[in-house]
Amino acid sequence: MAPPFDAWDSSIDVAFAAGEESAIADAYRHLAPLVRTLASRALRDQAAADDVTQEVFIRAWRLREGFDPTLGKLPAWLVGITRRVIADVHLSSAREDRKVRAVSAVLPDPQYADDAHSPETLADRLVLDGELERLGEPKGSIMRLAFYEDLTHEQISRRLDLPLGTVKSHIHRSLQHLRRRLEVGHAAP
Repeated sequence: MAPPFDAWDSSIDVAFAAGEESAIADAYRHLAPLVRTLASRALRDQAAADDVTQEVFIRAWRLREGFDPTLGKLPAWLVGITRRVIADVHLSSAREDRKVRAVSAVLPDPQYADDAHSPETLADRLVLDGELERLGEPKGSIMRLAFYEDLTHEQISRRLDLPLGTVKSHIHRSLQHLRRRLEVGHAAP
């Protein structure tokens, strides 16, 4: 654990401010547990706390010109950076939550509102919805009934009042089209 601030070796402060690489290693060795503990308590997630700890020391090293050992000790300065990084994590998480809620609010099928915790599921659904729109009618409607309502060919035929053979051929051609479109989409950077 970090030594108490009054027992902190101020020579590390001076070396850090001077840009000596050994000082960042000393600071990390002594202060990483403190930073990790603060992050873990604030975020309640050990992996996120580890990420915050790494980010704090990266930022500290990049911003070392802004540290003045005559104005304060390195541990206090690092605690300030830690608070800012934790705040950034909270803001980023809140932004992601807002995006997910916004996307789930526009999805036509309420069953997908439960997937709000999964941005990947929502993104996949939006991509698929876009591709189904491109198919036109009646192919788009047929595929929505097959994908989203899990209807059989016969059920789709009855619901849309289309011949069974027409439904089957539309599904077959639409799946081929979607496979080509989505394979190309995933191959692109």
